[in-house]
Parts: sequence; C-alpha cells; structure tokens
Amino acid sequence: MVTPPESLFEPLILLARLEGNCSIPSLSAILKRLAYRPNSIGYLSETFQAYGACVPSTLSVPQTQLVFYLSDELFALQSPILITLEAQSTAILKIQLASDRCAPTWQTHFEDLRDHHFHSIGMASDRGVGLVAGYQAVCQDAIWVCDQFHEFQALFKRCHLLERQAYRAIAREHERAETFYNAKSEANLQKRLEQYERAQQTCEQAMVKYDQLDVLLHLLREALHFCTDFGRLRTVAGVRSELMAVLSLIEEIEDAKLPHILKPIWSHLDDLLVPFKQVESMHTELLDLMPESVVDALVLAWHHDHLSHQSHGRKTHDHQRESQQWLDFAQGLLDDQCDLFKARVLEKLDSMVKASSLVEMVNALIRPFLNTCRGQITQETLNLIMFYHNHRRYKGGKRKGKAPIELLTGET
Repeated sequence: MVTPPESLFEPLILLARLEGNCSIPSLSAILKRLAYRPNSIGYLSETFQAYGACVPSTLSVPQTQLVFYLSDELFALQSPILITLEAQSTAILKIQLASDRCAPTWQTHFEDLRDHHFHSIGMASDRGVGLVAGYQAVCQDAIWVCDQFHEFQALFKRCHLLERQAYRAIAREHERAETFYNAKSEANLQKRLEQYERAQQTCEQAMVKYDQLDVLLHLLREALHFCTDFGRLRTVAGVRSELMAVLSLIEEIEDAKLPHILKPIWSHLDDLLVPFKQVESMHTELLDLMPESVVDALVLAWHHDHLSHQSHGRKTHDHQRESQQWLDFAQGLLDDQCDLFKARVLEKLDSMVKASSLVEMVNALIRPFLNTCRGQITQETLNLIMFYHNHRRYKGGKRKGKAPIELLTGET
C-alpha cells in the first residue's frame, strides 16, 4: 500500500475527531488501515491534548462588546461543564470543566468573561440555583430571562403522555368491538357488550382530555409569540391576561396531574413576562421612527421569517411567502427608505431573547465526545470543541454560510 502524504495527516485526524466524532481508538485503527504513522492511541491522545492547550477556553475581544448570554450546565460523569454562548451568533464565549456548579464557581466564570471585555445586558437560562445566583452577583443591573422550554416542559410532556393514552384507548375500544362481534351465546354477548361500552367511554374521555390540552397548548404557544397575527407587538399586560386565561382553562381539564404541573408555572408568571417588557420598550422606540402600519408590516415579515426556520415542508414555504408579501407591503409604504427601516426593525427583533434552547445545540455537539471517551473529558478537549464550533460555518438556517465567530466579530 502507498503511504499517503504527511501533509494530509493533521487535517485527517482533526476532521475524523471533530467532524466525524470518531473515538481515538477507532481513529487509531483507521490510521493503521491507511498506513499512516504514528498511529498509536497514546500518540493521538497526546496530540489532541496539545492542540487543545493551544486554543483558549474563553474568547477575548479587543474592546468592550455588549452581549446577551445563554448559559447552561452539562455533566461529564460527576464533573459539571459550564457553558456560555452569545445569543445572536451562538459563539461559545467560555467553556469550563469545573469541580462544582455552585454560585461562587459560576460567579468566577462570569467575572472571567467580563475581564475578557464581554459586557452582559442579560442572560437566558434554566433555574439552576448556582447559575442564576452567580450571574446576578456579577451582572446586577442586567436582566435574567427564564427559559420557556424548561418552564413548560412538564406540561408538554403531559400532553404527549395523554396522546399516547388516547391512542391506547382507541386500540382497546377496537379490540373490545372485535371481541363483541365474535361472541356467540347470549350471555357472552351481553358481557362483551358491557366491556365494549366501558372501553368506548374510557376512549372518549381520553380523547377529550388530550384534545382539550392540545388545543390550549397551541393557544399558549401563540400567546408567547412576540406579536399577534396582525403584527401588533404584544404588551406585558396583554400577555399576562392571555396566559392567565389559558392556564385557567387548562386547570379545568379533568386530569389529576395538571394542577401539580401548573403550580410552579403560576408562581413564575412574572419571570415569563420579562422578555415582553423589552418588546414594549422596543415598540415605543420604533414608533418614534416610523408609522405604526410600517412597524406592523415589518414585524409580520420578521415573524413569518422566524417561523419558517422552525417549520418543515410546505409550512416553511408558506411562511417564506408570507414574509415576502409583508416586506413588499412595507416597500410600497416606504419606497427607498424601506431597507433602512427594515434593517432597524429586524436588528431589534433579533435581539429579543426568550429562551436558552440554542445552548442545547452545543450540548448536542459535546455529548458524542463524552460518549466516545466514556465521560473522561479534559479541559483541552473542551477547548478544541469550542474552537471547532466557533469556526465551523453553518450549512443551513438563517446563519447559513457564516461561522459563529464571524457573526460575533463581524470579520470573515
């Protein structure tokens, strides 16, 4: 076999490890098969450690940059990994293998970011006690946004469970119907009929319970959008009223689990409204610049473009078409000023954050590495993962063709 050129060795092992999520033992076997040397597990491990030691665990910018944090915790065996992203670019600002996740550890994490010239105007995260306390100790004047995914996760899980229960009840009803049709004697017919009627009643109750919750959760999602279907940006009072109405209706569903699930949501209602305080303030600023009809049109264009990235198939195209129609409408109202106002509105709307779910994308990037090394991950490996993520161009979505580091710094 012809030995491949040495110039391909470094790109090959980095691609296999980072892009292919290849474990070091598997990579060693591949190199042996391709006649690359050195190819031992020990050599490869030391090489990746050296690579990771050459890149930082915390990004640095030359001058103060205003950012919105998305922070989370991931676990490698018993050791927490502390992660902070910048919300718009999704660049990892800091990744840290820590000894614990208490408030002082998170406080040091955020102080280090501040020392690297990042000034946080807010953070979105789950309700991790140490995380939130550590952030508030460093960024006392910044806002904290509770992650909506975590707030409503139990409610949506309950809906999925009720859906499965409804399908099982339908199958049970069908089974009882077939048993009834196959009965022969009069006594058996009566017994099977009673069983079928009970199964039918149970099925109807299960279907009604699921249908009611499913419809109300759809209304809940809509209530949490930044704007109405008419493009009017929502107010804190309006969202509070809608949420209270929907949650009250959910409470009326005959399900013993729902009151327990709703209890923490009721107690966190004010936290859920924090993003809409930003929306109210932003709306006032926009109305000082342009007519309300233009604001509504551009908001709807942004809203449908935003939904197009979260949809699939025909819905994606429907939202894209709707977005373009509202942009055309705004163009007709503004003529040559449209591009300027459009950029202003879209920039402000994109800066609004109501969830930290994007950090799960990074968690998903890290987990395969945890699996291939059985949780025995090092800080150097995390540095390498961070560098890889920040310099990898997106292949789809609204960030297509751009790397997180480009979006953060504005430099190619």
